[in-house]
Amino acid sequence: MSGTRKTLQAVIVGAGPAGIRAAQTLAAHGVRPVLLDEAARGGGQIYRRPPAHFERPASALYGTEAARATAVHAALDSIAERIDYQPDSLVWNAQGGLLDVLHGPTQTTRSLPYGQLIVASGAADRVLPVPGWTLPGVYSLGGAQVALKFQGCTIGSRVVLMGTGPLLYLVAYQYARAGTRVAAVLDTARLADQVAAVPAMLTQPATFAKGVYYVGWLRAQGVPIHTGVRPVRVLGSERVEGVVWSDGAKEHALACDAVGLGYALRSETQLADLLGCRFAWAPLHRAHLPERDAAGRTSVASVYLAGDGAGIMGADAAEWAGERAALALLADQGVAVDAARAQALEGKLAHLQRFRQGLERAFPFPTDWAAHAPDELVVCRCEHITAGQLRETVRESGADEMNRLKALTRVGMGRCQGRSCGVAAAEILAQATGQPVERVGRLRGQAPIKPIPIHLQAASQATGGAS
Repeated sequence: MSGTRKTLQAVIVGAGPAGIRAAQTLAAHGVRPVLLDEAARGGGQIYRRPPAHFERPASALYGTEAARATAVHAALDSIAERIDYQPDSLVWNAQGGLLDVLHGPTQTTRSLPYGQLIVASGAADRVLPVPGWTLPGVYSLGGAQVALKFQGCTIGSRVVLMGTGPLLYLVAYQYARAGTRVAAVLDTARLADQVAAVPAMLTQPATFAKGVYYVGWLRAQGVPIHTGVRPVRVLGSERVEGVVWSDGAKEHALACDAVGLGYALRSETQLADLLGCRFAWAPLHRAHLPERDAAGRTSVASVYLAGDGAGIMGADAAEWAGERAALALLADQGVAVDAARAQALEGKLAHLQRFRQGLERAFPFPTDWAAHAPDELVVCRCEHITAGQLRETVRESGADEMNRLKALTRVGMGRCQGRSCGVAAAEILAQATGQPVERVGRLRGQAPIKPIPIHLQAASQATGGAS
């Protein structure tokens, strides 16, 4: 295996479940990969690891997922001597066989060459704005979860959680268990949708049982759960004071001091875009996603995808996909791997597809959101672009594609690079032009994919680095 170490320049981006299992697999075959992660400690969002001095037990942080989280953390710890693990390292660009990496503690950037690359970039919240969402006290569901896991605090003392998706109920459960008053869970999905999805979700009975338990536990604790709702607005002047929601017949007001908002998750695909991976529309995910085969191979030689960054499938699937992508990388480089294990992993991932379809049926995307979005709604917080401005630009210019709309309005040009506003802007554009959302395209990835100090980017350009 010593020869393998010399010939492979394997780099993994992301130390969540997918990246950790990929690194573990490579290390088991004598390869010493570089594992880059933006966070200070590995685990990803789902198993986010608190600071070393944080003394809350795993059961309090991860609930029913404590054993899985502990196992993933232990896997990373066990290979520490056999990999080059670089936390606090943001990959902000990729081109020509090089990754541009910002090292947070030192605030320096450098270019890292790679021969083989596994991108395990994970997912982020899918957000649809509501009037008042720019008030202090409004968080994404993922942000609310990060506060609890990483900082040991909650976003408020009387919290409303609204949107849809499994994360909605998980965060509600975690907050209520932590002692926070959850004033209500407001789900845009209908109860009838969730009941109809039960047969498909029973293909993963343990996961389904956890979801049923969360809902049952919340109801037993007296947490109001309303389904089939439409969020109307967040109330407040200086900060959040309440929410207004509609049940289809009338509007209801509810006092709170914080709001968690989200509509399931979306894949982080900017790095795959910069690498030149081919994209295609994925109806199940209502998004354009990088193409990959069952093993994780992309349209770009020696570039592999694993985990939620290539399609939202959950933590279990991310672990399997990370291992499978690593086996594909090794096989492509002539290293002998366990073919039966590779086939078994692909089988597990394929079997999970029906469950994923069930989740989409249980928690469907609110396709009528754009029709209800008022003109004064701020869609892009960074550039303060409203839904009305987007519609007016469409009327005046005839723009019918996202990057054209971006050029004309600056939507998606701010710090978030379209992460927060891109989904909503595409829905507005589709509604304004009367075409399916898949026809309006996607915002192209641009470097830096996340903000970096401007003097570092200037230095990179001066030395011939990425632009």
